[in-house]
Amino acid sequence: MHIDLDSFFVSVERLYDPSLIGKAVIIGGNAQRGVVASCSYEARRFGVHSGMSSKEAFQLCPHAISVRGNHERYSQKSHEVTKIIDEMVPKYQKASVDEFYIDLTCTDRFHDPYQLATQVRQRIMRETKLPVSFGLGSGRTIAKMATNRAKPNGQLYVPHGREMEFLAPLPVRAIPGLGESTCNKIYAYGLEKIGDLQRADLRFLQTIFGKNGLWIYDKVRGIDHAEVVPHSERKSISTECTFHNNVRDRKALESTLVSMTEELSSKLRRENKLASCLAIKIRYANFETHTQQEKIPLTAAEHILIPGIKNLLDKAWSPNRGVRLIGVRLSQLATGRYQINLFDDNEEQIRLYQAMDHINFKFGEKTVCRAAGMEIGTRNFNPFMRD
Repeated sequence: MHIDLDSFFVSVERLYDPSLIGKAVIIGGNAQRGVVASCSYEARRFGVHSGMSSKEAFQLCPHAISVRGNHERYSQKSHEVTKIIDEMVPKYQKASVDEFYIDLTCTDRFHDPYQLATQVRQRIMRETKLPVSFGLGSGRTIAKMATNRAKPNGQLYVPHGREMEFLAPLPVRAIPGLGESTCNKIYAYGLEKIGDLQRADLRFLQTIFGKNGLWIYDKVRGIDHAEVVPHSERKSISTECTFHNNVRDRKALESTLVSMTEELSSKLRRENKLASCLAIKIRYANFETHTQQEKIPLTAAEHILIPGIKNLLDKAWSPNRGVRLIGVRLSQLATGRYQINLFDDNEEQIRLYQAMDHINFKFGEKTVCRAAGMEIGTRNFNPFMRD
């Protein structure tokens, strides 16, 4: 089973702002700069898609509504969906924030797999109010392609033995993992549908595509031996900010880093996590990129993380060079409560963090934050404007 939360970021935003329903919506970036993180189906009709530059997207769909995006909302909804899946199925893999693979092998001894898959989808929609599509098939490739055919907000089952029949009328570009250059090479031989590739000889495919010939031969027959890797906890957390205009001011860069570090450390505490490695990334106007990282004692406290981030900025930053993008990454995560530093921390410090987290969770991020990161964080910070 493959599950996809349809236009996930847009769907979440519509829960909080119903006026966006039925309208062309673009998440991430603006008409001048940035990258599309997600878009509504109304925007896709104009050729807009995820990963496209925001400037190009607004040229194709100038009437689209630009939404900054809210990482906390998306993470929370993704967590809700993950919890439901975890409770209902024996084995699953979280491929991304809005995509899951579920192994229902042998469940037919006790349940009808399609009925169980339907129950999973219905519960997700009922409890989260989000649109969900799923595909069910003999392997990951068939399941994912079935999901793509079922969108938006639908479901599709491809029975065993009918994989080639299902695939035959689909365009070659529908095969997951097949790059644009390979597709163009296939089209050059007059092969436009997957059914055309199904009739191609294996030797021909190996002659043209080398070792990838066998991979293509199997894919067009629905053969996929990839297993569902059980869900495991992530080992890092990060965010980036692409500036509308290149930044040369050290204070502005530092304020942005403070804002991002506050958000990440708050998220760690909510998820009961601690980090033991911190890093920053700087991308200059010419796209030259530098990173710096250092090991630290396990912590989720920004009064410990922020000085380390500032120190890394001193090492990575070249004065008087325009900065296009800056990012923070906390990694080597471990499960645990707030790590007390016996020399620097005290009970008041711990209670302060608990109070801040409670207020920000109840009233929204940045309700309480450091003044150093407030102005830049409120004005420019956008974790979904990525290069």
